[in-house]
Amino acid sequence: MKFSKQVLELDWEAKAASLSDGLKEAVLKKLRKRGLVVAVSGGIDSACVAALAVRALGPDRVFGLLLPERDSSGLSSKLGRELCEKLGIQYTLHDIAPMLEAAGCYSQRDAAVRSVFPAFQPDMKWKIVMHGDRLNTDALNVFYVVVQVDGQEQRFRLTPQAYVQIVAATNFKQRARKMMEYFHADRLNFAASGTPNRLEYDQGFFVKLGDGSADVKPIASLYKTQTYKLARHLGVIDGILNREPTTDTFSLEQSQEDFYFSVHYSQLDLILWAKNHGITPEEVSPEMGLTPQQIQRVYDDIDQKRRTTAYLHAQPLLLEEVSELKPFKIS
Repeated sequence: MKFSKQVLELDWEAKAASLSDGLKEAVLKKLRKRGLVVAVSGGIDSACVAALAVRALGPDRVFGLLLPERDSSGLSSKLGRELCEKLGIQYTLHDIAPMLEAAGCYSQRDAAVRSVFPAFQPDMKWKIVMHGDRLNTDALNVFYVVVQVDGQEQRFRLTPQAYVQIVAATNFKQRARKMMEYFHADRLNFAASGTPNRLEYDQGFFVKLGDGSADVKPIASLYKTQTYKLARHLGVIDGILNREPTTDTFSLEQSQEDFYFSVHYSQLDLILWAKNHGITPEEVSPEMGLTPQQIQRVYDDIDQKRRTTAYLHAQPLLLEEVSELKPFKIS
């Protein structure tokens, strides 16, 4: 199979029809629910799922949720509202900051930051990042906290304990959002949607029992580039189509490659496709403008993430078999 930058191109109407038919069958027939709840983040993935759900089920059977918190960008809610109004779906905005405050999300997170930067104050803008230039080094990933102090960004290396405490605390955000999704899903007798694209689903870029929890994940087979193109085909608003992916988790803007992925999604999509189809780094190199060694580093990073995040996909472990339920499947 020959590799090129066109391998992700599809017949977008055919793909929209296929996924919308599948989503309709999943929600109405397999799950036997009346509709679908979508947490609309202002990003491309949830926008694509919302637009796909409207095509599959009609606007009256789709309910949108806008769930900002203290660190969310105001642009996210603005774009989320605009999308819901264009799609003609009912939606509500619920600020989850009080829930997070009560759960200790902010206090535990701030304490971890202060352990490496004692002068940190809650009103300072900040984020966490990995060390840069991962294409050109085999060094282990190291995380830093970046804090804006008097208009200048300062970087402090995180200890392993501080890093895991920040991640544990900020994971409250995704879990609180999913709790609200399931409240409305139960209230309406709707299904709860998941919005990961293929990169996020494959590479474990989600929170277990948070954004990783769902009744149906409509775009988990689509690479990020494909998600953008399908969203455009489905009529998603330009403000979202033109927006770069962001975690929208920290008060300083953070790209997904700052925190997790080895390269920009436009490169990673193609490299992941090549790896999935058994294409060697030497074959990928000329098309991508990267050396075979750089491609191999990305391949290795893909494998490492698959290994370390496999548990996120796993069902709970049973110590003894419950044979009566083993073959159970939704039908």
